[in-house]
Amino acid sequence: MGKIQIKTFQFSILTIFLLCSTLVPPSSSSITVHELLKKKGLPAGLLPKEVKSYEFNEQNGFLEVFLDGPCLTKFENRVLFESVVRANLTYGELMGVEGLTQEELFIWLPVKEIAVSDPYSGIILFDIGMAHKQLSLSLFEDPPSCKPKDELKYSGRKDKGFGAER
Repeated sequence: MGKIQIKTFQFSILTIFLLCSTLVPPSSSSITVHELLKKKGLPAGLLPKEVKSYEFNEQNGFLEVFLDGPCLTKFENRVLFESVVRANLTYGELMGVEGLTQEELFIWLPVKEIAVSDPYSGIILFDIGMAHKQLSLSLFEDPPSCKPKDELKYSGRKDKGFGAER
């Protein structure tokens, strides 16, 4: 009688394991992060081409994107991606964004939220803390190239020949 209970218990554990494994959503590595953004109602070009990898938790929406290092690109203004960008991804929205800043009038402000409330409007909304900025969705159709932060240091007048006058 004891052997039958053990075999039934083992069979039940195996059955539960197999059922659970079929219910687990596909891993984030099966699609690119740009495809994931599109699937969630956001444009692919919100993140640069140079994304090395990402992790996405379907249950709580936590997205973590990994780059080789900080890099700069430009949408309407310059934006800086840190080595790791984190946010909560829901349909049409990235909330609680960390690791992304945008230059506004020579000041770097953290991007806190990105949202597309109506895809037919052609507008995407950036919350930069002090203001909400509306941009054209067309700016974000394709993932931009991102240059390492150190390659794009501002050199000022030196490029114009004034460096030799010192």
